[in-house]
Amino acid sequence: MIVGMKRVSIVMRSHEKVNTLRALRRVGVMHLDDVEVQSETLSQLTDRLSDYETISAILKERAKKMKMPKDQQILSSQDFLVAHDHLVDLVDTEEALKENIAQLSKDRDLLTPYGEFDMKGLRDICSYGYELSFYALDKKVLSSIEADYIPIASDGKQTVIATVSLQLPDDGKTERIHWPHHSLSETLARIEHDSSRLQQVVQEIGENVYLLPSYAFHTRVVEQEIEFEKVEEGMEESHSLISWISGYIPEDRLDQFKAFARNEKVGYSLSDPDEEEVPPTKVKNNKVISIISPVFDLLGTVPGYREYDISMWFLMFFAVFFAMIIGDGAYGLILLGIAAGAHLKTKKANNGIILLYVMSSASIVWGAITGAWFGSQWIIENVGFLNSLVIPQISAYPEVFGLEATTAQNTVMQLCFIIGTLHLSLACVINIHKKIGERDISLVADLGWLMMIDALYFLVLLLVIETPANLPAITTVVLTGLLLVILFGAQGPNIPFVKGMLGGLAGLFTTFLDSISAFGNIISYIRLFAVGMASLAIAQSFNSMASMMMHGFAIPAAILVLLLGHSLNFVMALLSVVVHGVRLNLLEFSGQLGMEWTGYAYEPFKETVEPTSHTLVETTIRS
Repeated sequence: MIVGMKRVSIVMRSHEKVNTLRALRRVGVMHLDDVEVQSETLSQLTDRLSDYETISAILKERAKKMKMPKDQQILSSQDFLVAHDHLVDLVDTEEALKENIAQLSKDRDLLTPYGEFDMKGLRDICSYGYELSFYALDKKVLSSIEADYIPIASDGKQTVIATVSLQLPDDGKTERIHWPHHSLSETLARIEHDSSRLQQVVQEIGENVYLLPSYAFHTRVVEQEIEFEKVEEGMEESHSLISWISGYIPEDRLDQFKAFARNEKVGYSLSDPDEEEVPPTKVKNNKVISIISPVFDLLGTVPGYREYDISMWFLMFFAVFFAMIIGDGAYGLILLGIAAGAHLKTKKANNGIILLYVMSSASIVWGAITGAWFGSQWIIENVGFLNSLVIPQISAYPEVFGLEATTAQNTVMQLCFIIGTLHLSLACVINIHKKIGERDISLVADLGWLMMIDALYFLVLLLVIETPANLPAITTVVLTGLLLVILFGAQGPNIPFVKGMLGGLAGLFTTFLDSISAFGNIISYIRLFAVGMASLAIAQSFNSMASMMMHGFAIPAAILVLLLGHSLNFVMALLSVVVHGVRLNLLEFSGQLGMEWTGYAYEPFKETVEPTSHTLVETTIRS
């Protein structure tokens, strides 16, 4: 369910605001209003956070290539700052050495064709006030030069010359060279020296990967201080005497907040949010329903404060969609094994692991009743136990049970349409139930939608699988439902009936299009059948390819085909769950509910890192 929110403003003495905010942070119940602020302290903290993240990313990259040490204690703030500054110096040195080696390598490539010559002598000439210009020319161009020049070196094809206080014309025949300051031997020596130093620096940086836990911890410390600084700087103030701050408190945390206010001796006001306000959304469910939360977290979807929490319905239907899209009991067993492996590794069944248990179990059940095990008909024909679990009317291999393939396929399609109709009808019932409590007569419009959806189900069966239907009765129910939607769709509390009716008539064309969309929404549930059948067909294709190689030296290749083929099919099925299984909940079902998913999550101002001897960042920055 979505927890109700109270609008709250807190008033405190300005000279006590830092301690009061720390106490408020310890309680961790108040979602504060967003305020754009800037300050020197905030800038310093932001820079420090950026530095920590940069060095941490470098250490993570180095950690991939080496074994992490067992001793990974978190350093105190002072020790960590010393270690961090040293690492920054090492990283800067590494970057400078790489740049220097790159430049020296270019110099080496320029000098190598001409060999060793006295660079010091050239520099001595320049020290006497002569301007030397160097050019590379081929023999033909060199013979045409009328100016005086000094030959420097030759690689057989081109000759390098120097002119004294004279520049040759830039006519495309001459190439001016900006000569390095060091000779070839000096350049090679410098490359060797810097490369050796670079290896030492890289090794020393790698030896500091044990600091990764410290970086993770102190990064959280700085993030917490950034949030604190934003809150403090964003507070409104009156004549430096009193300060105040506003936000939201969940109704189930009011007792904690009031205890804080008494202890800290601060004033506050509580009120219900205005209709135009958009409070944050806090979703609170029991342990069973909350296992679906990882899906919402992954999608980043949050219902609006005044919308519905559909977690329970999402979980129920998502399990069905997941099973039908995966479509294979063996794939479900693989998922079950992954869930069990994660459970053993973490030694704790979090929501994600429990959700995987539920989804894999649903897939196993669907695979069992349809007889789909790695897309193999042989398994159903030869394993009596699995054969006995199959419901022939929806079997993936109906011919094994003496049924035609078309009959089984039509039954599965009809099942998809039944699920879709129930799903969309449920949305109408939820709207009606809510509006009964609000005494909102627009619930009659939702009753009209319910009538249309249930009648359109029979029209879908007639058009898709040619099930006989009473067209006059369907037409009558659909038109009656459409009329109810038009007359009552714009009604509401405190809206005169005639005004609401006129509003409904004004939206007649939109309502007509929505009724066509309702027909399309029911049909869209056929994707459960289509995707499942596609997955089965792909599995059968790889099985067929492998069966042709199951002899002699080709057997390893056949096994490889099976492994790669089913792995690919398994991954594609999982992606299809995201594309299709989630869509039916977030678009078709939520659309019928009228949800827009425009909410933002309740994120209280709270302590994420307990203050200890390790957390001295605030003192360091502010001093």
